[in-house]
Amino acid sequence: MKYLLDTNIVVFFFRDKYGITDKLDKVGIANCFISEITFAELKYGAANSQNPTKHNKEIAQLLEFISVIPITSAIDLFATEKARLRKLGNLIDDFDLLIGCTAVENDMILVTNNTKHFQRILNIQLEDWKVTT
Repeated sequence: MKYLLDTNIVVFFFRDKYGITDKLDKVGIANCFISEITFAELKYGAANSQNPTKHNKEIAQLLEFISVIPITSAIDLFATEKARLRKLGNLIDDFDLLIGCTAVENDMILVTNNTKHFQRILNIQLEDWKVTT
C-alpha cells in the first residue's frame, strides 16, 4: 500500500511524537509520499518559524527519502468534490481538499490526524497514525 502523509503527520515526525518514525519504518518509507501542497505548507511553516534554516534543513532531509506527488492528476476530482461539498454546505479548505483528492486519485491512504475533516471526500482511505501507533 502507498501512503500520502498529511502535513500534521510530517510535523509530528519532525517533533519525534506519537511513534510516527516507528510507523514509517513499519510500512516502509519507500511507500510514503507527500503532496505538493504539504511541501508548500511545510515550506511556509519553516519561513514563518523562528528558525527557518533548521526547519528548511529538516524538509530537505525528508525529501531525500520521501517523494513529492504532484497535484495535477487530482484537479478534476478536486473540482467535482468542491462543487459537491459546496452544494452540501460542507466545504473543506482548498489545500486540504487538494491533498485528499491527490490521495484518492493516486489510490493512496491519506495519513492524517484530521480524519473527521477528510472523511467528507468520497472514496478516501484514511489512517490516523497518532491513534494507531
